[in-house]
Amino acid sequence: MKSQQSVVLVKPDALQRGLLGEIIHRFERKGIKLIGLKMMRLTDEVLDQWYVHHKEKAFFAGLKKFMQSSPIVAMLWEGIDAIPVVRKIVGATSGREAEAGSIRGDFSMSRQLNLIHASDGEESAKKEKGLVFSDEEVVKWQSADECLFYSSEELGE
Repeated sequence: MKSQQSVVLVKPDALQRGLLGEIIHRFERKGIKLIGLKMMRLTDEVLDQWYVHHKEKAFFAGLKKFMQSSPIVAMLWEGIDAIPVVRKIVGATSGREAEAGSIRGDFSMSRQLNLIHASDGEESAKKEKGLVFSDEEVVKWQSADECLFYSSEELGE
């Protein structure tokens, strides 16, 4: 089993609604380890690279305006199969379609105002990590309870 890293952005709507603690709590309860955390404002340059696949679409200007309407919180989570695990916790893109129990399923009704971003694959996670975190901002550490979330075989011991 492979340890992965997943970038999560807590978007302006979630931050304004006071959901940051709830969001962090859900990942911690699952056993994913937080190795990067910061509040920041997204620049035009970062957003142009982040959403390069949307740049020519009609909604891009509104998306940028929304993502710059307040600070966001960028997080880097690590764990075995972290990318699919994080995406399951986050839920489907549309809050109306997301399963109850997921972040979007419990707190969102919108496709656009959907609270949170999570990396969709290893390639995008690597790109996104480089856009919001420097090497110095990523802290590798050993969690005291890691052995309670993974078997020794899963940890390669």
